[in-house]
Amino acid sequence: MATFPLKIMTPDGVAFEGEVVRVVCRTITGDLAILARHSDYCTALGMGDAHIVLEDGTTRHAACMGGMLSMMNGECHLLATTFEWADQIDKARAEASKARAEATLAQKNLDARELELAQARLKRALVRTSVAK
Repeated sequence: MATFPLKIMTPDGVAFEGEVVRVVCRTITGDLAILARHSDYCTALGMGDAHIVLEDGTTRHAACMGGMLSMMNGECHLLATTFEWADQIDKARAEASKARAEATLAQKNLDARELELAQARLKRALVRTSVAK
């Protein structure tokens, strides 16, 4: 299978750099799969499951929270606000975060900003728990 270079970066540094067969991630308009020889492309990322398929067929899953993805001249760059590999997610911590967000959302006196923040926390926690092993 044809491969292409992928570099995944976060504010903390490089999360992955190497050859892949495919990268799949959630964009602001839906899920996107990039394969070798994909046309030049740039998009904003949403929150969701992301995964890469390596040359040997191994699939690695991650939680990806926002950022940008570009495919230019056969090279793919994914710059994520947060990118956590499934095996590095603390599932108990994600579950606790989910419970806290749900408790906040159950309150009746939230202003618009508090509601928005609690909904975002819940969404991040749901992505992490769905990806975590």
